[in-house]
Amino acid sequence: MKSRLFLLWTTLVLAIATYGEKRDIHILATNDMHASISNFPQLAAIVDSLRAIDPALLVFSAGDNRTGDPLNDKYVIPAYPIVAMMNIVGFNASALGNHEFDSGSLPRIIGMSGFRYLCANIIADDSTGVKTVPYQVFDVGGLKVGVVGAIQVGPKGIPASHPDNLRGIRFVQAEDVLGQYEWMSRECDATILLSHLGYETDTLMAERFPWIDAIIGGHTHKQLQADEPRHGPSGVLVTQCKNSLSRVAYITLTVDGGHVVDKRVEYISVKDFGRKNPVVEALLDNVCNDPKFSRVIARAETSFGVKEELGCLMCDAYIDAFGTDFALANPGGVRLGNLPAGDITVLDALKLDPFDNQTVIMTLTGRQLYDLVLSICQRRMYSFPYVGGMLCELTADKDDPKMIGSVKLMTPDGKPLKKNRRYRLATNNYVSSTNKVEGIERETKDMLTNDLLIQYLEKQQTVSYKGVRRLSYKK
Repeated sequence: MKSRLFLLWTTLVLAIATYGEKRDIHILATNDMHASISNFPQLAAIVDSLRAIDPALLVFSAGDNRTGDPLNDKYVIPAYPIVAMMNIVGFNASALGNHEFDSGSLPRIIGMSGFRYLCANIIADDSTGVKTVPYQVFDVGGLKVGVVGAIQVGPKGIPASHPDNLRGIRFVQAEDVLGQYEWMSRECDATILLSHLGYETDTLMAERFPWIDAIIGGHTHKQLQADEPRHGPSGVLVTQCKNSLSRVAYITLTVDGGHVVDKRVEYISVKDFGRKNPVVEALLDNVCNDPKFSRVIARAETSFGVKEELGCLMCDAYIDAFGTDFALANPGGVRLGNLPAGDITVLDALKLDPFDNQTVIMTLTGRQLYDLVLSICQRRMYSFPYVGGMLCELTADKDDPKMIGSVKLMTPDGKPLKKNRRYRLATNNYVSSTNKVEGIERETKDMLTNDLLIQYLEKQQTVSYKGVRRLSYKK
């Protein structure tokens, strides 16, 4: 009897000691990688180094893994390289980002992935083949880590993706469903929101759902710092990195007595990491061995220093191909912020416009064009489209300078457009599909906008857009 009591006492003491022992959960998180496969050998080496210290390391992505490097996006199996590299690295889960839906290839991507995609605010018909789960619970050496995913949903009820790629899929706002997962905070040692909602929304989620310990964020490409203040009444840790795998977040959650008692993050530079994983590097070399992307199609006499100069180039390509009066390019469709002087290759052109959008010719009045540009930007200054064949003067709202109070549309010589005159405008089918201004006639052409760009550059041979500005701003 004494021996049995001693055994029970010993077991109880060990259980209490274990329960009271502080333990760390380590997580490496990426977001908005946008097919930056060139940095993956270094990322894999970082993971190798950290897993040598802690084999239970979790690796998560907050979405937008694809779209941005034609070597990945136009591979024989689109997006295969980035997924294969994520599999080699050993990702544990990914949020759905809006760009996961690009090209309608998400079901195939999910099938190739050795990890699950987490999203609590998506409802996909079985016929779509989009198989996700709302959450996943991970066992980290006996500790339970609950992770729930969420994707950004815009004012039109869908993520920032082409509507044609979302057929059979419905979305609800994240804040309307996350409350259903509060049970995770009671049953798990740590609870994480894997978010593709954007930084501002993440901070609101921290206020509304204080039972969340950490939010691993994406979508807005905001590089946060290690000393970022904690958010909400419970001090939720919010992380996010700049896009294109420039940095990763190394997160440490300290657990004591079934609760997170400390939260820390360190941001690690990927490109500057001194080692590379040889297996991933060999895969990268194989993917890059495609001469069609290195073909020189034009020369930039001067550098493109700002995004608007590149947007103007794209618009001029549309006008040149179809002889329209005007052209529009949505800011989200211009994927490079700058381009150096010198040779321009096919790869450069496809990085600038990676989406394979079709060209749409619109016939519309000056008044409808005014309504169209405001529909595109939702009166946000930073979302106003780039233009060709005209000038636009934006006056800031008196109460909120980030918003547009009024817009003046003019011909290149400064004359206002006539409200009732009919014009022809070239744009892409994303703009056409997401902005339904009544009465506009639309004709979809069997030409991709990135093909128009390549053809235009080949025709021009040399280009210079330094200082070209078609948008002006007034307070």
